Amino acid sequence: MLSCYRILDLTDDRAFICGRALSDFGAEVIKIEKPGGDPARFRGPFYKDQADPEKNLTWFAFNSNKKGITLDIETAKGKEIFKKLVKTADAVLESFAPGYLDSLGLGYEDLSKINPGIVLTSMTGFGQEGPYRDYKDPDIVVRALGGLIYTAGYEDRPPLTVSYHHTHYLGAMNGAIGTMIALSHRALTGKGQHVEGITQQALDIVCSAEIEGPYALFGEIPTRHGRARAAVTLIDGSTFYNPLLWECKDGHIALNLLLNPTAAKNNLSMMDFIKQDGIDIGTFEHWAWEEKSWEDMSREQAEELMEILGKFFRNRTKDELLKLATENRFQLGPCNNAGDVLKYPQLLYRGFWKEIEHPELGKSLKYPGGAVMTTQGHVGIRHRAPLIGEHNDEIYQELGMSTGELKTMKEQKVI
Repeated sequence: MLSCYRILDLTDDRAFICGRALSDFGAEVIKIEKPGGDPARFRGPFYKDQADPEKNLTWFAFNSNKKGITLDIETAKGKEIFKKLVKTADAVLESFAPGYLDSLGLGYEDLSKINPGIVLTSMTGFGQEGPYRDYKDPDIVVRALGGLIYTAGYEDRPPLTVSYHHTHYLGAMNGAIGTMIALSHRALTGKGQHVEGITQQALDIVCSAEIEGPYALFGEIPTRHGRARAAVTLIDGSTFYNPLLWECKDGHIALNLLLNPTAAKNNLSMMDFIKQDGIDIGTFEHWAWEEKSWEDMSREQAEELMEILGKFFRNRTKDELLKLATENRFQLGPCNNAGDVLKYPQLLYRGFWKEIEHPELGKSLKYPGGAVMTTQGHVGIRHRAPLIGEHNDEIYQELGMSTGELKTMKEQKVI
């Protein structure tokens, strides 16, 4: 779908996914790393814990489908070569600190003089302008400033965050979308442009409904309530937080308990199964499910209902609960772990998992398939991530460089 485009990828590990997404849709993405290898290659995790820059699993995941060359764009010769590549390209992706490319004479204004149709996509924590432009933007800082941490955890404890650094991936994926839109715009106008994928803004959009919406509409600042994230109003006008995640026999399930007349049939069916497990449903034996909702329930009754459901779920496995849900229209689903996902029947039926050959490892590895499926061609992984400088000869000879020149530039650490 994007096979007519060539994209130069200067990103670091925070934005590798942008080029990977575009390559999944068929674009020729050329990953440019410094001679000796990108710094991200030297940080784990590694295949079978072997600390080897050619066995980095993050590199495998986010640079698949790309070609790879080495080039030091800080050297005079490196800049010259990069400018030649820009003449052949449709877009450049970068995630340097704002102003870095300008300082090298490779900013958008410089590149557009070389190639007026070029699209430059910059991915940073706070953007190219504004009072936070030059601030450091590690994942945890941008995540906190974007509103994502404040509501995670319990209200009597400090906010929480996950250990996995993925926040910048949201900005990078927005960068991929912006790049495609800019290329479409260029097809109509012939003009390139500077696109920004900004992490903090991406987070504000993600959080808007749950965090910013209540404040904008009601002046309410959502707080932390652990697993109890669904707020409902009880008969006395107080707020009760209904859990969304529940422990079961072999893990957890997700359930957003709807309590209103339209959900009566489902809830009555669930109560029948709870009683079959020998659990006393107490007050709810005579509850008017067809007429009442959360607003008719006291706090004591709400807590009693949570205890009843908790006992029921802990008696059952994820598979048992899913079977009950699908057969009886309960609104719940299992929280799959990695092993569950790999064997999930829907994904297996769709042929989602792909075996990709790694000749350098002497075996193939299993990868996720494409984010979408189309009738116009394959979207998703096609080949493994490049080795260090794997495509130097191919790309540089295309620019007219001889084998001797390449050898000299390698000795000079330009490539």
